[in-house]
Amino acid sequence: MEVTSTDAKILNALQEDARIGLETLAEMTGLSTATVQRHLKRMREDGTIVQEVVLVDPAKVGQGMTMVVMVELERERLDQIDQFTRRVTADPNVQQCYYITGEADFCLVCTARDIEDFERLTHRLFFHDANVRRFRTSVVMSRKKAGLNVPVVVE
Repeated sequence: MEVTSTDAKILNALQEDARIGLETLAEMTGLSTATVQRHLKRMREDGTIVQEVVLVDPAKVGQGMTMVVMVELERERLDQIDQFTRRVTADPNVQQCYYITGEADFCLVCTARDIEDFERLTHRLFFHDANVRRFRTSVVMSRKKAGLNVPVVVE
């Protein structure tokens, strides 16, 4: 499905504040609330809107550490990639998981309460997997920007 300029306005507004009301969206787009509802319904059904979530400050809920972990696998067979992907995406401490090109095969963004909690995560995800060749961790010193907003532009 093609994204219209109206869809772009709706998506950009919702990415800034998912609690924005239908009436406000209707005013912004010059449409009726029913028409805005139809646009939202279509974008949810076609997968343009994947999920509506709340962003939580990890430090405020006891997850004071954030790490970026680059993971190299021994073998890149499809079944092994799928197995690794399932395990890391199921782990609650893994915020983001990317299958990438370059020196590493995966880039993970993880949170932990403290270094001991992160060590348990490394055992769960890496040390107990014979297909993980190595992983390199960078500890985030301070968070400057966090979010998953995607600029939606229609030309």
